[in-house]
Amino acid sequence: MVGESPTPKDSGPGRLDAAVAAVAGVSRRRAQRLIADGMVTLNGRVAAGSDKGKMLTPSDAVAVLPGVGWVLPEPDRPLAVLAEGDSWVAVDKPAGVAVHPLREGETGTVLNAVAGRYPQVQGVGESGGEGGLKSGVVHRLDVETSGVLLIALNEKRWQRFREAFAEHQTEKIYTAVVAGRPKAVGRADLRLAITRHKPSRVGVIPPDPEHRHFAASRRCTLNWRTTQRLTGATRLEVKLDTGFLHQIRATFAHLGHPVLGDPIYAEPDASLVSQRLMLHAASLRLDEINVVCPPSPEFTAEVTRLKRGSGD
Repeated sequence: MVGESPTPKDSGPGRLDAAVAAVAGVSRRRAQRLIADGMVTLNGRVAAGSDKGKMLTPSDAVAVLPGVGWVLPEPDRPLAVLAEGDSWVAVDKPAGVAVHPLREGETGTVLNAVAGRYPQVQGVGESGGEGGLKSGVVHRLDVETSGVLLIALNEKRWQRFREAFAEHQTEKIYTAVVAGRPKAVGRADLRLAITRHKPSRVGVIPPDPEHRHFAASRRCTLNWRTTQRLTGATRLEVKLDTGFLHQIRATFAHLGHPVLGDPIYAEPDASLVSQRLMLHAASLRLDEINVVCPPSPEFTAEVTRLKRGSGD
């Protein structure tokens, strides 16, 4: 797929861009971009942009060269599609699976599976300086978090979705199980900043312009309500007003109620209560899109275990 890939012998004559689309598993438009970017060779020479419509013979050899930001399609990788529409798809991201690759040739992410079924996703987001290994991705979930993930399948949709997320025109609701007993209903309004990289950690920053992390911090708000009392824990519905790395996890840890199973923000004894991070993106609403994602059987089983003995 990436690398030396001769044109199939039984394909008969066809255009170069069509052959590249077949070889690389991408859309015709993306294939034309690869040719223009010098990422395609024809019989051992780099094809010119003007070659895109060249008619091939069965003996011609077409190769797509490895390039920065190439997502390897994995059509056989499991992918749970929740809903799809005009140039978008919403999928259920499993806990423990990354949203997109971080390096060339990486596999095993949600985007690899999406590219395997929706080849037109390749390169989406280039107008905003992304595309490549983030093709079509308009928002992210932590590796440990499960739930609704929305992917754009063309540039127009990507631009609209990014605008909606940036201007807080989305409704994002999460299910979280946190330690202890927070208030039944509450709101958090905090400044957050990334205070450590590899692995990332987010901290709450005081409203002091002199603080070393203040300039990089952002005001982040969320609301919650209790939906279930459990043994030593509480199940919450959390509605995000903003979006920030680890926002829910860092916020509730700061409030003294870390998300169960959190390897970064929970105390060691609390993190061992659950075998997975008990955080799930339950629903997403944007324009005409309204997607709901039930928690996984593993999430539900953990809630059931915690419910036993709670007295509810």
